[in-house]
Amino acid sequence: MQTNYQVSNTAESLALGTNKVLRNTYMLLGITMFPTVIGAVIGTGMNFAIAAQHPFMFGLGMLAVMFGLFFSIQANRNSSLGVVLLLLLTGFMGLMLGPILQVALHLRNGAQLIGLAAGGTGIIFLTLAGIATTTKKDFSFMGNFLMVGIILLIVASLANLFFQIPALQLALSGVAVLLFSGFILYDVSRIVNGGETNYVMATLAIYLDIYNLFVNLLQLLMALMGERD
Repeated sequence: MQTNYQVSNTAESLALGTNKVLRNTYMLLGITMFPTVIGAVIGTGMNFAIAAQHPFMFGLGMLAVMFGLFFSIQANRNSSLGVVLLLLLTGFMGLMLGPILQVALHLRNGAQLIGLAAGGTGIIFLTLAGIATTTKKDFSFMGNFLMVGIILLIVASLANLFFQIPALQLALSGVAVLLFSGFILYDVSRIVNGGETNYVMATLAIYLDIYNLFVNLLQLLMALMGERD
């Protein structure tokens, strides 16, 4: 009888802990949208000529800043500094939306496409996060498949930098939308099932899923529905 009580008590404590992590993750995820939007607004008014002139060096510099912040966030994930660094990263990521937003806004229906991409991203996230939360199914089996998919996507994207095949870029964006949708299921499931207990790292993972989903969805919409002058 006492053993059953202890097991029940432990299960209840784990459930409460998981709910707290999930609640804090969603709250912090909502907060990260503010620096992202601010960064994006600033980015749309910036001159990214250096990115066009030296795309390789610009890309390396961006990756260096991103990974530097990733490691710093991980090192400080259990302190308030981790939250500050996460918000700094999301502001930087918003800034890096500048080039694609500038391209989109040069289309006649660019503003509508941005809104459609943002709305579509929100709907996909809410739907998949809802499935992972309510069913409580363990989607950890998707981990290896998703990692292989990301590696192949990166390799193909690097190859297309040299070949510049529009149809391939369109296909890669479509694959990326599917992959990052899968990552949303995977990452939310990890929280629900106790695989991720740190809300800062959980927020970072889901934020990157949403960010990449939005970017690739916008690229698809611009290619398929963009109205040029």
